Amino acid sequence: MTLAESVLWEKLHEVDVGVRFNRQHIIGDYIVDFVSQREGLAIEVDGGYHAERQQKDDDMARERDLEQMGFHVMRFTNEEVLYDTENVLLQIEAYFK
Repeated sequence: MTLAESVLWEKLHEVDVGVRFNRQHIIGDYIVDFVSQREGLAIEVDGGYHAERQQKDDDMARERDLEQMGFHVMRFTNEEVLYDTENVLLQIEAYFK
């Protein structure tokens, strides 16, 4: 687990939305960073390599597949999680409202 993933994992326990998250969870052919299966939310924390063209294409296909399985996918960069944590948490909380 990366530093950003560890930070978000800790913060997800502090978010008071009454939702349980699992980490590094298998969905179909994928392992997502965090998921609330009951709420159908998958959260991905992306490192720098996700900016590469091939990885962007792979991420789009992965997101499309997860959406077809009934999941909404939220993506955040490592930098967003580490340096704008409050905004990341607000976006996650907004999903449940």
